[in-house]
Amino acid sequence: MQINRRAFVGLAASAVSTMVLAACGGTAQQATPEAEKKAEGTDTGTSDAAKDTQEAGKVVGGVLVTPYDEGYSSGIHHATIEVEDYGTIKLELNATNTPITVSNFAHLANSKFYDGLTFHRIIKDFMVQGGDPNGNGTGGSDVNIKGEFSQNGVTNAIRHKRGVISMARSSANDSGSSQFFIMHADNDQLDGSYAAFGNVTEGMDVIDKLAEVPVEDANGTVAKENQPKIKSIRMDD
Repeated sequence: MQINRRAFVGLAASAVSTMVLAACGGTAQQATPEAEKKAEGTDTGTSDAAKDTQEAGKVVGGVLVTPYDEGYSSGIHHATIEVEDYGTIKLELNATNTPITVSNFAHLANSKFYDGLTFHRIIKDFMVQGGDPNGNGTGGSDVNIKGEFSQNGVTNAIRHKRGVISMARSSANDSGSSQFFIMHADNDQLDGSYAAFGNVTEGMDVIDKLAEVPVEDANGTVAKENQPKIKSIRMDD
């Protein structure tokens, strides 16, 4: 599936108040209500998909709405990003919090989707963004994924603090795919609007070095020849 909508991470900070890449197509989706609490009246704090695993890897209208049956639909998992000439980033991913997002990321990582891709957008003191096969913010994988954040009716307990990894998307809630970003600094304005799904456990020095890469404009566009290359992303467990 060709994805022609630009994935973005919006920043509503005073220094860069218009730092949003406009979507090239599609309209925002209506947020769905949160799943009803279980019969015993308790809320586990997990997303709807964790409660409905009867059909794994279900795609509806081009959107992945349940996790793949590949062992990453719950629990804590770990991944490693190798960035050429920059170093190693270790991640801890919370699939209990965001089962669809972690499952999708693991599926792409283990299929070598990310190998050779780049970090194409970098904004110091905000975030570094990568995982686009087009290298310009317009690409993605074959399917989109359900946005696991409160704006889309899904509980997500992870906040956008320094070192947190989250999914980029266009204006539509269910438009995340392969592009991700890692926070260089705290930004609570993203909470509830983007699917944060883990955090860096080792290698924040690599993120700091990536944040120093020269950019072309205030939107953080990195020239093709300067884009840091992702050698590989692999799941460790």
